[in-house]
Amino acid sequence: MSERDDRTVFDAERASPESAGPADEAPVGVDILAVLEAMLFASPEPLTTKEITAALDGVDEQTVEHSLECLARALRAPDRGLRLEKVAGGYRLVTRPDLAEPLRALFRYRNRKRLTPASLDVLAIVAYAQPITAPEIQEIRGTDPSWALRQLLERRLIRVVGRKRVVGRPMLYGTTREFLLHFGLDSLEDLPPVEAYGTQVVPSQQRLFPVAGGGGAEGEKPVPDEQDAIADGDETSDWLGDPPAEDGVDETRRQAGADR
Repeated sequence: MSERDDRTVFDAERASPESAGPADEAPVGVDILAVLEAMLFASPEPLTTKEITAALDGVDEQTVEHSLECLARALRAPDRGLRLEKVAGGYRLVTRPDLAEPLRALFRYRNRKRLTPASLDVLAIVAYAQPITAPEIQEIRGTDPSWALRQLLERRLIRVVGRKRVVGRPMLYGTTREFLLHFGLDSLEDLPPVEAYGTQVVPSQQRLFPVAGGGGAEGEKPVPDEQDAIADGDETSDWLGDPPAEDGVDETRRQAGADR
């Protein structure tokens, strides 16, 4: 099969004037790979196959998936500067990793606020141990995480997913979809194994605690009861959903201030 035969093209029968809908549907004779590339370039967020299929007239989801595979192969050519990346359940165009240096030079004078090492530490703990409270993070790190939590909330990398059923009902934190996008992850399962960092995760609780020796050994930190880690109602319905509203951030700021 030739390269051209492997490329799906919109034909007149599937995109005739009689069946034409909104203006954003694909015109007659347009190569679907060109349409997909344009859609992915124009979209500020990754696009799922369902979203792409809904925007194309007469094209099923299986055809879209096959066409995305063809586009990914076409973009792997040495003279192409972009790659197709599957991330956060969708697809987006990204620059080639080996072109980082000229791009870095292009944006050298852009003043982008970076995460501090402390914020990165806290973010890693939340990512591997979510849902988790500020006191639990402080127990792991040994320092007050309030400032780092505020920064991560403002950057929309974490969100409040509920409250723990203990005295004081502290907030539980989890990562967001923005976290997946920022680090190029399709899901939390794509996180590197935590054992690579010399730390063990208790699988039944998904808690991050340094373990010294076997179960019950001296120095091992107990894991809270599983029921205690369950948050209220629909607050925990989607850890990877949209970030909390601004009032959620304000509430966290007030609690963080009260903990000082």
